[in-house]
Amino acid sequence: MVQEALSVLNKALGGALAAVVPVVVVLGVALLGLLLVALLDRERARRGLDWALARAPGALRWGALALALAVGALGLRLAYQAADLRLATAGPQAFGARTGGVQGTQGAPTVQPAPSVVLLEEQRYTRSLLLPKSVYTQLELGGGWENLLPYFQSYDAPPTVRDLREGFTQQRAGLLYTREVTLLRERPLSLDTSDIKADLRFGASENAAYQATFTARYTFRNPEAEPRTLRFTFPLPYGSGTLSDFGLQVSGAGQRTDLLEGGARWEGVVPGGGVVEVRATYRNQGARAWSYQPLRREGLRRFSLAVSTDRPARFSPQSLLPTATNPGRWLRSERSWNWQLSNVVTAQDVSLLFTGGAARETLAKIGHFKPLSVLLLTLLLLGWAWTRRLPTSFLGLPLTLAGAALGLSAGLMLGSVLGFYLPLGWAEALGCAVGAALALRVTGRAFTLPVLIAAATPLAFLSGGHAALLLTLGLLACFVLLRPERLGGSGARKLGLE
Repeated sequence: MVQEALSVLNKALGGALAAVVPVVVVLGVALLGLLLVALLDRERARRGLDWALARAPGALRWGALALALAVGALGLRLAYQAADLRLATAGPQAFGARTGGVQGTQGAPTVQPAPSVVLLEEQRYTRSLLLPKSVYTQLELGGGWENLLPYFQSYDAPPTVRDLREGFTQQRAGLLYTREVTLLRERPLSLDTSDIKADLRFGASENAAYQATFTARYTFRNPEAEPRTLRFTFPLPYGSGTLSDFGLQVSGAGQRTDLLEGGARWEGVVPGGGVVEVRATYRNQGARAWSYQPLRREGLRRFSLAVSTDRPARFSPQSLLPTATNPGRWLRSERSWNWQLSNVVTAQDVSLLFTGGAARETLAKIGHFKPLSVLLLTLLLLGWAWTRRLPTSFLGLPLTLAGAALGLSAGLMLGSVLGFYLPLGWAEALGCAVGAALALRVTGRAFTLPVLIAAATPLAFLSGGHAALLLTLGLLACFVLLRPERLGGSGARKLGLE
């Protein structure tokens, strides 16, 4: 941590030196101009020097305020860059282990294909071929007619062949070869109901890995009036790694889940018009994306999908967009999307994409806004004193403002450092509280409202997408609070206004 801070400090000092050079040049040119004026008009130069010396104490104090703002901004920049560098180099596993996030491998995008239902039917095909007697004579087999069978059957029967019968019968015109094949035909059926829920938990993990809990309920029926054999196949998700707590229940009865090559299958005889209910559950680890994918273009009679997560997501360009969205509750990152479809035909999948580093992105937003919070504190204190028509002390006010700015900067820097020992929200909240306490120590309790407003503004980025609203409300609050009103003595005296 110290080495990282020193590295960032060297870069910052190099940038600060580059910014100071133009100021030094301007001051040098001004001094040279003053010397030229002294050579041409000594009396005017002396009056100008007296005027500058008379105002030097005030200028130095306002310069001290500018220096305090610059030092505070530099310190906040150092703290943020060091924290960001540590977060980037510590690795997602170390960060997840410390904060209770996803550990182990980072996982891969998870794709859950939709299940399939087929109705199994047997169909018989008969083929015959008449061989003239001359063919049998020319072959000179010297045996029975069965010696001709290898010439007609030179392949292995595919799995869909249930029965194969063949043979010869002698007729007056020759030998009649007959083959009778019984095939098992699969007729696809549509699901009556698909009710799916997926809960993706990232926690405080820095990477885009999540723990998924998948639960689904499917119903389908035998469309025929007679009992028929139906087969239900639930494909295992792609890119899911290890599945845990996998379960498959058909009409309330559990199924074997130890032989899952090709997916979990159930096959049984369903009465005419009978309805079958299947429930599938599992937990797995994935990363970066989650998708639910139809096997083919099919009609959806009643389709319901609910995905909840604690991280923002976006949809792939070809994804089926949700019918309802819950952006998250107040100051919480919980989000959910719902797809409620009925009587539609589609081949689109539902695909959510997640970016890694939600904590790092939030840290970046807060880190870049902290210097603005210190500047806002200075402006609010000035506006607070001016709107109350307080007699300002030209010499005392800048130093007090500088002390308040440094106090708030120190607390906000502490919040960045505490991010390695506490959850991000708690660390930043504690840093803002310490910064507000230090600033109030300088200004006094009479200025509690402007100090608290300025100190709390970085916390708006922890609201889970409501930062713009909160900052706007804070700005409106500043206009309302900065109304003319005379303050009591202690705060004004401490600020140097009386």
